[in-house]
Amino acid sequence: MRKLIPLMILTLGLCAPALALTLNEARSAGRVGETLSGYIAPRSHDRETLALVEQINKARTDSYQQLADSNNIPVDEVAKMAGTKLVARANPGEYVQGINGKWMQK
Repeated sequence: MRKLIPLMILTLGLCAPALALTLNEARSAGRVGETLSGYIAPRSHDRETLALVEQINKARTDSYQQLADSNNIPVDEVAKMAGTKLVARANPGEYVQGINGKWMQK
């Protein structure tokens, strides 16, 4: 299970290039941030950012469900494990949401 999380994170990162705004661009610009729930959240509420968030979170939900099913664990547990890793791996300057719900810039 733990070996699958990095592969899943890489796969999720590859979902974004088809969009006009990529996940990496949105992160760098502070338009989205990672959360401990395993999903990205918008910091900007323009149409392009919201569309990106919806698409990325849909892909993550699907990946988390597959991992949960194959490992016989709850999907929210998979999402939280991924969220912890994604927050920890955020690059300097990117935003993450703390357990208190406030945004912090790494």
